Amino acid sequence: MGKTLRNNGLGLAFGGLFLLMLVGQAVSGQAQYNDQQISEGAEAVSLLQYVTSSTFAVDVVENWQSEYLQFFLYIFATVYLVQKGSPESKDVEKAGPESDEEQLVRSHARHDSPRGARLDDWRGTLFSRSLGIVMGGIFLLSWLAQSIAGRAAFNSEQLGNRQDPVTWLGYLAEPDFWNRTLQNWQSEMLAVGSMAVLGVYLRQRGSPESKPVGTAHADTGESG
Repeated sequence: MGKTLRNNGLGLAFGGLFLLMLVGQAVSGQAQYNDQQISEGAEAVSLLQYVTSSTFAVDVVENWQSEYLQFFLYIFATVYLVQKGSPESKDVEKAGPESDEEQLVRSHARHDSPRGARLDDWRGTLFSRSLGIVMGGIFLLSWLAQSIAGRAAFNSEQLGNRQDPVTWLGYLAEPDFWNRTLQNWQSEMLAVGSMAVLGVYLRQRGSPESKPVGTAHADTGESG
């Protein structure tokens, strides 16, 4: 048990933090929602009613979609784009998908390589791009969920204000949808760009997201 926890500590720690923060968001969100309900002369809702509402759903998935967009773009962008001196970048000379020998695929696969790396057909091609495809798929699904939940929350407000509800396609053209979307996207692009550039000049001893402390600023792709 101890070895299993140690070997999976990173995933377990962040999984636990995710659940704690999701519970915290639910509790604080319910309190804020009920304050608004009471100020408008409406009834307060229970925690279960709140977490099953479109208001809570859209607040959650609008953050999920932006995070997975960040990973999706970064995974594919770093195939071709480089940042000299950054531990988040490949060596400048390695820009591109690289050779079969460098990627240990097809005839260059090792005995412990995944089965997908040995295949010389569409399955091997799919496996070699599976991380980006899955991240992109999760992004699209969570963005779709945001649009559906966002429309329900938007229409609830519309009806409360005695205004006509909108269709799903109509909601996609609403400023509410794009404001929710773009305020998350811009923060993710800033965070990714900052990490790539700051890693050139700053260090964090022992972290694989940083270069070794004594590594030159110009060294690219080093991690320690």
